[in-house]
Amino acid sequence: MHMPHDPVIHYPAPVGWQPAPTPVPGPLLPAIPARSDIQLVTLPDGTRTLAYTHPAPTEAATALAHRGAVPRWAKTTALLAPTLGGGIGAAGIGISYAAPGLIAMADLLWAAVALIAAGALAPLLLRTGTSRAHRGAPVQHITQNITATGLFGKATGTLNHR
Repeated sequence: MHMPHDPVIHYPAPVGWQPAPTPVPGPLLPAIPARSDIQLVTLPDGTRTLAYTHPAPTEAATALAHRGAVPRWAKTTALLAPTLGGGIGAAGIGISYAAPGLIAMADLLWAAVALIAAGALAPLLLRTGTSRAHRGAPVQHITQNITATGLFGKATGTLNHR
């Protein structure tokens, strides 16, 4: 039998008084790293702090800035690349869904090719199976004439052997 447990109640312990930290002798700011983009900066309110600064522009940077905007072909290529990639991905998904049907159609086409080949080869095989004695016999033509009067009239017919 399962007995419910008493709820857990948390009673926080009071925080005791702590003395203020003792000042550490030495500079207030750490040593400035040997990087040209980090410098000691004095802010407008008089606070001194380390900050990232922009380096002075070089001739190459100013020449690149004055060369002009990005070429039109680069913008067009950048805009079309995701569209082309998405189209290729969608085509792959479509082909994966269509694959079973395509396999069935391929099997159907092979069956049709086999049927056509069998129909073309059947007369050749039947001719070779007959004996040479029957080849010289004359061919008989049988005609049948059927006539009827009215929509539901009695039909009469004749057979003619020639």
